[in-house]
Amino acid sequence: MHRQLYVGFGIVLIGIALLLILLHVSLEAVLALLIILIGVGLYDYYQTEHTILRNFPLLGHIRFILEFFRPEIRQYLVASDQEERPFNRRIRSVIYQRAKKERDTVPFGTQYDVLAQGYECVQHSLVPKKVDEVESRLVVGGKNCAKPYSASYLNISAMSFGSLSPNAIIALNEGAKMGNFAHNTGEGGISPYHLQGGDITFQIGTGYFGCRNQDGHFDPAQFKDKAHRNEVKMIEIKLSQGAKPAHGGILPGAKVDKFIAEIRGIEIGKDCISPPAHSAFTTPIGLLEFIAQLRELSGGKPVGFKLCIGKRHEFLAICKAMLKTGITPDFITIDGAEGGTGAAPMEFADHMGTPLHEALLFVHNALTGINLRSDIRIIAAGKVATGFDMVARLALGADMCNAGRAFMLALGCIQSLVCHNNACPTGVTTQNPRLARGLVVAEKKQRVANYHAETMRSFMEIIGAMGLSNPRLLSPAHIFRQTEKGILQPYNEIYTYYEPGVLLNGEVSPRYARDWAMADSDKF
Repeated sequence: MHRQLYVGFGIVLIGIALLLILLHVSLEAVLALLIILIGVGLYDYYQTEHTILRNFPLLGHIRFILEFFRPEIRQYLVASDQEERPFNRRIRSVIYQRAKKERDTVPFGTQYDVLAQGYECVQHSLVPKKVDEVESRLVVGGKNCAKPYSASYLNISAMSFGSLSPNAIIALNEGAKMGNFAHNTGEGGISPYHLQGGDITFQIGTGYFGCRNQDGHFDPAQFKDKAHRNEVKMIEIKLSQGAKPAHGGILPGAKVDKFIAEIRGIEIGKDCISPPAHSAFTTPIGLLEFIAQLRELSGGKPVGFKLCIGKRHEFLAICKAMLKTGITPDFITIDGAEGGTGAAPMEFADHMGTPLHEALLFVHNALTGINLRSDIRIIAAGKVATGFDMVARLALGADMCNAGRAFMLALGCIQSLVCHNNACPTGVTTQNPRLARGLVVAEKKQRVANYHAETMRSFMEIIGAMGLSNPRLLSPAHIFRQTEKGILQPYNEIYTYYEPGVLLNGEVSPRYARDWAMADSDKF
């Protein structure tokens, strides 16, 4: 051994021994502990896996201990209120306060730099409306929809049973029932835990879980049986999601128990990775024909699709297919690249897909440009947590909002960032019964309902303060952003908004002209 090793070893052992003696620990116990530490030190010195431990036996463990606790130390002691990602402490705190119906006001003025580039605000009116004068619901369902749905402006985004614990799903659905808003099942299918009486958006992903045959393809009979349930109010085809577009969903094998395997029709204990693309259709026209098929099988309920915007010409191909076939979805859910509630490869989460602001603007313009904007609802999904978030999304071009992680926080999530390894300490994203039991449904369902009610109240207060009686009256002119020039400008001066029909009459801006020319209704 090197001389430094003897010195380091000796200091550690002597220090521990003196501390134990000062604490009046018996000499036998001290000697036993020293023997164990010497054994650990010798093992560290001769092992070949960890360089730090090999060069610094015993002392090297301090590094691993600090690294293990680093996220908690940073979260609770180091990070500022506005520094953390994806949700900073300020946003998390207001979600917790509203979920618990605690005071959510702030003292001493804003902490934001209102002159900083990117700061956003709305302009209030001298003739504001009261909250009870503001419309709180929106009808979803186009001309071909026999059973339109009167929806809340805020609903629970897609999160599957399997990704979330049984108790979490039950609490979300019962909270949705209490608050009269919708709960998206996620692509994992309808489980018994979803059937607590709350309204459901039945999501169908590329794996067709809950409506698939033994080969993993779509089964119309199974779908029809589930879609006719009274709880199912809307059907959503998932094309892609913000956290991992073009990758397919991931449910780690550690979470796939016998019950989940039965519901999804998969193997126990093996990673459940949904295919990146659908097998029921391969073209834009095929997608719309599938929408028409699902609408018929469901008895005329609203059917739409969800995607994270990637190649623009592919979405414009869907627009051309709408014009060619006359088939339109009842809604389109836009998932921003900043969205995501579970496991995703780092590169996909960090560098794949279009952020929500840009995606919403593009889809709104595309539908306006083909004269179909008024027929199709646009749902914004991606870091929606406050009433102002909702106002901003609607002003940009959406009709309503879905939130996922915000409702997880309302359930008690502490953003520990371990959703992917079945070790969620709050019982939200785990199938470990010991951890899941910590989430008490009777308590958390009330918090889900509270958070929704308080956030909707905030949303409608802002709408009313702007002098509006209906969120549908929001326009790009209503919300302002601080630009690099140090000037507050409304969205309609920052972004280009299309006039109706411009894509049909050839008045396409150079920004979209190439994509519109490339778009083909017969292929993606």
